[in-house]
This record gives sequence, structure tokens and C-alpha cells, in this order.
Amino acid sequence: MAKLILSTGNIISGGPSIVRKPGASNLELVNSLKVSFQDAQLDYADEIENLNANGTTKTTTTTNGASNGVHEATNGDSNTTNPVAGPLYWTAQDQKNNTIFVPRIDWETAGLSEERSQYDITVKIFFLPTTTPDVSRRAQYTTEAMELVLKELGGIPDVDLLVVSFPGMSFDGDCEWEADKLNASQGDDESEIATWQAAVEELHRHGLVKRLGISEFGTEKLARFIKRVAIPPAVDQINLKNCCNVPPPLATLAKEQNVELLVHSDCTDILPEGTLRELLGPQGAGLLADPATGSGGLTGNLTPQWVIKYTAVVKNRGVIENKGYFAGAELN
Repeated sequence: MAKLILSTGNIISGGPSIVRKPGASNLELVNSLKVSFQDAQLDYADEIENLNANGTTKTTTTTNGASNGVHEATNGDSNTTNPVAGPLYWTAQDQKNNTIFVPRIDWETAGLSEERSQYDITVKIFFLPTTTPDVSRRAQYTTEAMELVLKELGGIPDVDLLVVSFPGMSFDGDCEWEADKLNASQGDDESEIATWQAAVEELHRHGLVKRLGISEFGTEKLARFIKRVAIPPAVDQINLKNCCNVPPPLATLAKEQNVELLVHSDCTDILPEGTLRELLGPQGAGLLADPATGSGGLTGNLTPQWVIKYTAVVKNRGVIENKGYFAGAELN
């Protein structure tokens, strides 16, 4: 079994032209990953030629044990190698943790241009419906995802807001009243509350997150949730793509409980399994083997587990300086 960590880098400075449409969309994530993969393949093409010319490569196997002619060159870390030929040449492998970074990440270029205090940093984690609602695994995903974001932003100590998106939630209906009513029976209260207590509140207690938020919780869901958690959400994000107003009962509850209501346009299922396989497959980045022949790349069942989105806004200018995504998946 191998773990994949996908990353877009900073899509503000990286320059992908993002197509935006009304309503919930994952186009920003998908397009940004495509550009990130393509750029990495081009960036490391010259390095491969130089290493191969100097005879510094050696044949080995992929991290999931499937031999596919990958060549590796060590980078000074006994646990990590950078593949330099074959389908994985633009990725990096952490052999100790059996993790493949797609693409390689140059942590030396990470960071913010100003002091941490000058930024308002928001992070949103999506638990995907392709994984079981296992609380311990969700806690692991949250910790892992937050560590990547903090490192990507230059080793900062904390973020201002962490919003959590659970699978199976939406705010759809012919009007705001219907959307609010349908929302009341969506999701899984028990796993959501247990995840919040075990994974999310702990980040707040340890000072890694200043405020906590939830996504797509209507009046009844939010009321039940607040009653059972120790640290209630300070923010509730809702998507009003199919209706025009916030339901009055939700507005009243939010005011009474000091919950800030924010509008968003993210998909709940932001990275479906089919989309990820298409991105990494023979017609995409070429990381996965051809399903017909089983050759030319990694093999196995691919399951997306989580996505985390981060945004760093310069406070005194209201300008987004750094924005990007990480995603975690399992290949077995």
C-alpha cells in the first residue's frame, strides 16, 4: 500500500487560468492539479537528461512493489529518493512512510513574503465520501494535512480559521426553506461530532487554529451540533447556489450563538475517485499504469481520502498572496 500526496503549489503566483462557473465547482482544484503536474514534468525533464548522461541512475521498483523501470537518485535523505526516469521522475518518494509526493515539493521556496501577523489564513479540509467515517483516520488526515499547509506557508505556527467539510452535506432546494429542511437529515451526526472532538478541537487546544468552522450546516444540524461539542464552530459556510437567501431560522440561530455565516462555492465531493484516476492515468499525468496492460506506471486501487485548501490574505491590502491545495489518496 502506498500513500499519495498531491499538491498544486501556490496557484496565485503559479498562474493557472482557472475556469469559474456558478454554483459548487471543483474546477479550480482539478485545473490547478493538471497545471502542477505538467509544470513539474517539464521542470525536471532537463534534470533527467543530465543524470542519465552522467550515469547516476539505477533501476528499482515503485513503492507499491510493482516493478516498472523507475530509476532513482538519492537526494541526501536516507528515507527519501527522487525518481529520475520512468513515469515517476517528477515525483518524490518518502520510503520510510511509503509516501509518494505528486509532484515533488521544493520546500525551500515555500513561505510568505511578510510576517505571519500580516496575514489572515483560512484552511478548509474536505473529508471525502470514498473513505469510511473512521474517527482515528480522520484525525490522522487532519494532522497530516495541517502539517503540510503550515510547512508550505514557511513553517508558520498557526492558522486563523479551519473549516471542516463532511461528506453527504449540501444546501440544495427550490427555496431556502426547503434546503434548510432537507439539510436536517443529511450527514451522520455521530461521526461528525466524534471527528470534531477527536481531530478538530485538539488543533484549537494546541494553538494551531484560532477559530473553527463547519460547512453546509442548516438550522437543525447546527443546533444539534453546538449542543454536543465543547468548542462550537465560530463560522458556518453555506452554498446558496439554488436559493437566494439565508433561511431566517438559520440567521437567527447564528446570531444567538455568535456564529458567522459565510457563503462558499466549493463541492462537498471535491475530488471524486474517477476524476483522480483520470488526472493520474495514462491520458493524464501518466503516473498510473494502463488498466488494459497493467504496465507503464503504478497499479492498484486508488482511493481519494481528503483535500485541504489554504488561502493567505494580506490583511491591510485584502489581497490573496498564497492559495493552493493538498490532497491525500491511498493506492493498494
